[in-house]
Amino acid sequence: MALKAALAMTGVAIALLVIYGADVAVSKGAEHGFLPFDHMTRGIGLGAPAMILPIIGFFISRKEPAKTLAVMLFVSGVLILVGGAAFLSMSPADAETSRNVMAEAGPLFAVGAFQIALGAIKIRK
Repeated sequence: MALKAALAMTGVAIALLVIYGADVAVSKGAEHGFLPFDHMTRGIGLGAPAMILPIIGFFISRKEPAKTLAVMLFVSGVLILVGGAAFLSMSPADAETSRNVMAEAGPLFAVGAFQIALGAIKIRK
């Protein structure tokens, strides 16, 4: 039962990441994409659960071997890393606004790498 819940949570996280990425791609730096959310609301509503759910899924099913979950953890981690790389390549919407890009993108790389590491641990079991 825990494995099914973990697979469902990780599947939802992957879907959220795909929706998030599509919305950002459609917005092309504008305030809104196809969802009526600004960038902060989109990050909190779609990004935060997508980073947390796979980690919870790993820990609730840590004693059960599951190659499918391992692959899903890899996919989730890679999607987060790709999103972080895309964020680094985007220029700020306002040229006068200075931003610390690594302070904003660094946590994305850390969470993405952590999820990939959890996938590696899961595949070894």
